[in-house]
Parts: sequence; structure tokens; C-alpha cells
Amino acid sequence: MSLNRQEKAIVIEEITAKIGDAQSIVVAEYRGLDVASVYLLRKSARDAGVYLKVLKNSLARRVIADSRFKSLSDKLVGPLIYCISYDPVAAAKVLASFAKNNDKLVIKAGALSSCLLDYDDIMELAIIPSREDLIARLMATMQAPVAKLVRTVNEVPTSFVRVLSAIHDQKNLSS
Repeated sequence: MSLNRQEKAIVIEEITAKIGDAQSIVVAEYRGLDVASVYLLRKSARDAGVYLKVLKNSLARRVIADSRFKSLSDKLVGPLIYCISYDPVAAAKVLASFAKNNDKLVIKAGALSSCLLDYDDIMELAIIPSREDLIARLMATMQAPVAKLVRTVNEVPTSFVRVLSAIHDQKNLSS
């Protein structure tokens, strides 16, 4: 079903806003996917905070022509689904994990800011921990010395109380 000019303008405006905030775009060919599979893909993308959209390639080219993702425009051929993500690795993770279980989804290309990514680059990007995971690891690493210091400082009075308790028990047994 074809879009009229007003509908195209709305779609272009929406995608331009999404791309303006995005760190990465990954495109995949979805030829042969059934509706249930596409539904599962959309659900996993939504859960990961990834914007997933099927677009006409001409509209997508028009949108990315003036963006930092313009290197991707030569790769936009065929029936493509577009994953746009604020997290640099989230789009790659969503498509890579879905493609493992569904061979009809073929990852074609991607862009990370102004850098064009091929299939191998996207698969490498998919195994990198997400931003939230990295922040959690950093916080755990930063918290470990402080927690150890607190345990060490707390051990002094605890040991003292244990010694006093042992002396008390020893005196009660000997009397």
C-alpha cells in the first residue's frame, strides 16, 4: 500500500527524530519471515529499547542522506527492516540473537555513527556488553575496595567481642 505525501512527510519526520538520537542502525533482510516471527522480533526489540521499522528504502535513503549514517545508503537494497538504537550495541544484539534461531532473517549492514559495518562487524558488536552492563561492572569494581575496607574495619570490634566472649565463657566453665 502506497503512502501519500503527507504520510511520507510524517514517516520522514519520525525517522529523522529517531536517527537524530541514535548511536547505531542495523538493517536486515526479512524476506520469508512469517507474522509470528516478526511479532517476536518486534517484542524483543521493544524490550531492548530498540526502534524497529520496515521502511521503503527510498524513504530511508532520503532520511539518512543528511545524517551521520549516510555511508549506509548504498547498502539499502531489498526488503529491509531497520533497527535504530540509542545504545550502540542494542540493535546488533537484538538482530543477532534473533538471527541465530531464524535463518530467514539476514543481517545486511549497519552503521555506528559515521562508520559502516558489515556482517562480521555487527556480530562482533553484538557480543560486546551493553552500556548498562558495563556501568554495573564498573560500579561493582569501584564498590569492592570500599566494601572490603568496611569489612576490615568492622572485623576489629568483632574480634574484640569474640575474645571477651571467650574469656567470659572460660571463666564461667572454670567456676
